[in-house]
Amino acid sequence: MSDNGIRIEEVESVEAPPKARVGDIEPAPETMNAKLERKRDYLEGFLAAKPAEADPHAVGGDLYEAVVGALKDIYDPEIPVNIYDLGLIYNVEIDEGHVLVTMTLTTPHCPVAESMPAEVELRVGAVPGVGDAEVNLVWDPPWSPQNMSDEARLELGML
Repeated sequence: MSDNGIRIEEVESVEAPPKARVGDIEPAPETMNAKLERKRDYLEGFLAAKPAEADPHAVGGDLYEAVVGALKDIYDPEIPVNIYDLGLIYNVEIDEGHVLVTMTLTTPHCPVAESMPAEVELRVGAVPGVGDAEVNLVWDPPWSPQNMSDEARLELGML
């Protein structure tokens, strides 16, 4: 025994533990018919599964995509790119037919600073299924060219 109360035992050798081998377990041979039935069961279950219903208000839903489509029809008067691909739209929230669009402009001194939010409200409000549209104009974070989509950069010769 050592001076700290721990017992030390020295050994000459230790038996190696038994190794598991794949051959030790012999599965029952599977017939070709059984294998085919297993595959058929898998395919029937796969083909019978129905995709989850998409929330029309969420990203990828029909109403959301219609709102984004309406936003893509609005062009910045100084830059020949739509406001969505230009990166002016920060968020689109849809709740029971009410749409809240959070957006910015390229600069607070933009010549359409007064008319652009009203145009966005008008166009989004005209989308079938939208009952009410509201625009939240923000300046933080400020817009920068990094917000633009690749399509917009390509259109402007920046790619």
